[in-house]
Amino acid sequence: MEYKDYYKVLGVERSASADEIKKAYRKLVRQYHPDVSKHKDADAKTKEINEAYDVLGDAEKRAAFDALGQGPRPGQGFQPPPDWGSQFDFGGAGGSDFFSDLFANIGRGGARRGGMGGAGGMGGMGGGFNTRGEDIHAAISIDLRDAYQGATRNVSLRVPQQDAQGRTGTRDKTLSVNIPKGVTPGQQLRLGGQGHPGTGGGAAGDLYLEIQLNPDARYRLEGAHVYQNVPVTPWEAALGAAISVPTPSGSIEVNVPAGSQGGRKLRLKGRGIPAAQAGDLYLVLDVVLPPATSDRARELYETMARDLAFNPRERTGA
Repeated sequence: MEYKDYYKVLGVERSASADEIKKAYRKLVRQYHPDVSKHKDADAKTKEINEAYDVLGDAEKRAAFDALGQGPRPGQGFQPPPDWGSQFDFGGAGGSDFFSDLFANIGRGGARRGGMGGAGGMGGMGGGFNTRGEDIHAAISIDLRDAYQGATRNVSLRVPQQDAQGRTGTRDKTLSVNIPKGVTPGQQLRLGGQGHPGTGGGAAGDLYLEIQLNPDARYRLEGAHVYQNVPVTPWEAALGAAISVPTPSGSIEVNVPAGSQGGRKLRLKGRGIPAAQAGDLYLVLDVVLPPATSDRARELYETMARDLAFNPRERTGA
């Protein structure tokens, strides 16, 4: 059987950590998934990526794979050691992958564990082989307000299907997805059984949706904390004022302390994204000067320049 170097498939070194392997896997899945990729071999590439992660993402399977060293020399098939089948129990991303072939060749019975990308198992009384369907990884974009309040979104996916004659093809499937409030960017929502269908009566895979936020110049996020720029007038900053500020959770009244400078942060505890550990909302003051486009405005600026005698560069030594 043909040896596959799963480290090369994922583009990582043999010394890569578990986190590095997972990061490389997620990047490649998003790049080559048939629902988003225009690569002509996207289906085969995705299957190979899932197969590689199914092995390298499991500590026991990875240890067994590493025991193979660099694999056979070019042109040689892989021959497992005599005691290979007595040590490890391998699942696979598909019936044709390297470890599934190995599993069949060593004639080992019993159930097989599942991993990311699909798992296999022995069938029922007839002894038929069944395979769990592959998981689907996709992204879903929401507004920041949706993270505060929750939302419902429709997601369209292209999934494989088989007709009565056994011919394979694809079909479009639309799902209504509930976005719970408190989600944060990078968080994944798991929809059990909504991945690719299994074969031979095997269970369907799962659908994993990674949360992404639509760009919004008004806000900046750090985890569940939200930063929002708030424009204020020079007199509001200097004298203090009560102002109304629109936020992702609705308008609120905020007191601007007297003597505030641009860049000052007003912390509103617990008003960030309402995650399990609620974040805070930071209002960053942005002092905006009125334009000197009228005679009256220029007169006021001239009066300030004369009477205040203020030099902001004194504190910088300029």
